Amino acid sequence: MKAVIIKAFGAPDGLSVVDLPMPDPGPTEVLIAVQAIGVGGVDALIRNGSLAGWGFTEGLVPGSEVAGTVVSVGHDIEESWIGRRVWGFTGLGGGYADHATAAIDDVVPLPDELSAVDAVTLGSSGVVAHFALAHAHFEPGESVLVRGAAGSIGILTVQLAARGGASAVAVTTSSAERGEQLTKLGATHVLDRSGAGEAPPAYDVIIDIVAGRDLPKFFGKLKPNGRLVVVGVVGGQPPADFGTTLMAAFRNSLMFSTFSADTVPVEQRRTVRAVQFAAAARGELPLVVHEQLPLDDVVLAHRKIDAGEVFGRLVLIP
Repeated sequence: MKAVIIKAFGAPDGLSVVDLPMPDPGPTEVLIAVQAIGVGGVDALIRNGSLAGWGFTEGLVPGSEVAGTVVSVGHDIEESWIGRRVWGFTGLGGGYADHATAAIDDVVPLPDELSAVDAVTLGSSGVVAHFALAHAHFEPGESVLVRGAAGSIGILTVQLAARGGASAVAVTTSSAERGEQLTKLGATHVLDRSGAGEAPPAYDVIIDIVAGRDLPKFFGKLKPNGRLVVVGVVGGQPPADFGTTLMAAFRNSLMFSTFSADTVPVEQRRTVRAVQFAAAARGELPLVVHEQLPLDDVVLAHRKIDAGEVFGRLVLIP
């Protein structure tokens, strides 16, 4: 099968398209003939070596989100899955390929009206956005700031906060053009990357996809009893002493946490994905696809991510 491997950590040129043996599904897995592959910021972090300390190694097939058709199943899985269109989470890698395996618990059937491209635009990002807001104890009438809103997680967080009755949904982004696009999706205020701009002075909830060295500055944008939840580190790790800024605001009773969808029970993730897939199929949840590129253009795809060109989801097509 055709697949992409990380031959060398670093620049996108370290990615290589190769031929690999076809994987066999394990006892509780399915094998998916892939029609679309989601490309995200975490893939770039894995590729450039930023997450090597977490166990990622050169030689890995990156990618964790695919959609396509089940072509074979493990011996503990009902054969009725064969031929079904599905979204699948492939784990810590294995997604950048024309065939991929996924555990049955991480597979969700797709509505006929939902394309494979739309499925990988929504599947992982929608769950993170949904449960990140829940993790922050967001309630209708509260104000929300989405830091780094131009990616698929940010875009969906904006939409879900607006649909959830937020009194204001502010975003940080890199250009007025992107701000205008986000306004059409539910944002009420557009700020620059530093958080400057005409907007409420403070927020009940901040969902942060960026982290990085400027993270501590955003504690100052929380109301008393405000909550900041980090769901990504596309801007790199925060400074080691960022907690001192939080402690300096002790009397404001601020809350800081990280969030990973890995901590959400499998059945809850599957239920939310199925609901969101159905909503998208009905046209109730607009999805933003930046571009579709052939799998052979994976280096170009990662160059676009590194250059900050992507608004929405970048999708690879085997």
